[in-house]
Amino acid sequence: MQTRLIQHNISLKEYSNIKIGGEARFFLDFKNLAELKTGLAEWNELKKNDPSILDRIFVISGATNILFDDAGFDGLILRNSILYIKKTGDDLLKVGAGTTVEELNNYCIENSLSGTEWSGGLPGSVGGAVFGNAGAFGGETKDSIVEVISLNIETGQIIRRNNAECQFDYRNSIFKSEKLPEVILSATIGFKSGQISEISRKIEDHIDYRKLKQPLEYPNIGSIFKNIDIKLADKQLIEKVRDKIKNDPFPVIPVAYLISLAGLKGKKVGGAMISEKHPNMFINTGGAKASDIKELIEIVRTELAEKFGVKLETEIRQLDKGG
Repeated sequence: MQTRLIQHNISLKEYSNIKIGGEARFFLDFKNLAELKTGLAEWNELKKNDPSILDRIFVISGATNILFDDAGFDGLILRNSILYIKKTGDDLLKVGAGTTVEELNNYCIENSLSGTEWSGGLPGSVGGAVFGNAGAFGGETKDSIVEVISLNIETGQIIRRNNAECQFDYRNSIFKSEKLPEVILSATIGFKSGQISEISRKIEDHIDYRKLKQPLEYPNIGSIFKNIDIKLADKQLIEKVRDKIKNDPFPVIPVAYLISLAGLKGKKVGGAMISEKHPNMFINTGGAKASDIKELIEIVRTELAEKFGVKLETEIRQLDKGG
């Protein structure tokens, strides 16, 4: 069958925020529900005609926190490019999942809508933010979500979930923890009216802070590890870092500070390096491979476990080739 929407052997490096990754055997960039459904029908036909094709699907959008394998992905990548922002009530916006957080914030500034200022400078898409319940500066995606609409790619069913049904948790949601065969299509977000100047100031302040504190001049995939809930740390460590504990949105120990204490800032493996500006972010200094990033991850895990007795959990997602 001649496919119309699914592409073949597409470089994931070009879609990666850290500029790492091999080729996806199959790739579908969809801009609306109709294209997604048509592409999935093509995918089913491809599998039917060639039983050797691995039945693996992975969804991306901005790919700002995903580490693709050097060998690529032997399956179908679905790239969510559903881009729109619609007002559905006085203080409600329905936002396409592929819309960037930056585009949403710009719209909010122009229309005097307050509620997501904490996300100023946050990379990636609205769908990605919902998926991982992204957060910063004491705010989280879940704080403003009213409804999320998704498509079950196995049954074709459209599913609507309210905030509680999304089961949001720290950098988590039902979409992530349950590994549902679903694609997030849109999110309805609640706002309140505000002053343009104040909304803009808060967003710009957070953007400026990120530029100052984060290595945005290099390709990266954001924070590698989740910060550590103080409930999971022993008393000795808590005393050692007491003045560094922050609310995110509950008391946590910043992993970046522990990496710094361990003397790992600037550590390099191949073209990958632990940022000296923000040690919980690994950067591509040129020609870095996924294997370089993975090696740095294990070095940090081991060192922090030995020095501070902590067990680190990654915030990024790692996609292997499969097979």
